[in-house]
Amino acid sequence: MVPLHSYLILSAGMFIIGAVGVVTRRNAMIVFLSIELMLNSVNLTLIAFSAFFGNATGQALVFFVMTVAAAEAAVGLAIIIALFRRKQTINLDEINIMKW
Repeated sequence: MVPLHSYLILSAGMFIIGAVGVVTRRNAMIVFLSIELMLNSVNLTLIAFSAFFGNATGQALVFFVMTVAAAEAAVGLAIIIALFRRKQTINLDEINIMKW
C-alpha cells in the first residue's frame, strides 16, 4: 500500500505545475490545461484522504468536481474558439475584449 504522504506530494507537485502554467503562460489553451491539471490534483487529494480515513465522502465530492470540470471544459473551449474566430489568436496578451 502506498502511504498517504506520497499521494499528497504528487498532488502538490501537480498543483504547483498547474499554478505555474497559469501564471507564466500566455497561450489560452495552455492556461486552460493548467487549470484542468489543478482540478485533477485536488481530485487526487480528495481520493487519497477518502481512502485514508475509510469513508466515501471524498469520493462523492470528486464526482461533483469532475462535473464542474466537464462543464468548465465545454464552456472554456467554446470561449477559446469564439476568441480565436474573432481575433485570430489565442495569445492572451493580444486579446483585449474591451476593444472590438
